[in-house]
Amino acid sequence: MITWVIPALKAVFPHIGTIISATAPAFTKRASDAPPNQSHLLQQQISELQTAASQNATHVKELAEQLQSTALALEQAESLAITYYQRSWQASLGALAISIISLCMVIFYGLRL
Repeated sequence: MITWVIPALKAVFPHIGTIISATAPAFTKRASDAPPNQSHLLQQQISELQTAASQNATHVKELAEQLQSTALALEQAESLAITYYQRSWQASLGALAISIISLCMVIFYGLRL
């Protein structure tokens, strides 16, 4: 599995409930049997929109912080992967050198016999 998927999923999973609840209808609707009081209804809807806008700003800030922490985790994973890659490359070169030396020894001692 790709190493960056796990930190990304860990950052997203705690907020799935919030995302789902945010998609539900949250604003006041005009009742069909109530007498139309446009100014009161309009004021109530404006206050609800202001509340929703401030909540959205809070959620955006939280998501930005989590995105920043996810980006840091990805950078750390990248540096760790580069380190592992360099070590495996060095180990491969060492094994290649040992095999070349042993092949030379076999050829040299095989010719002497």
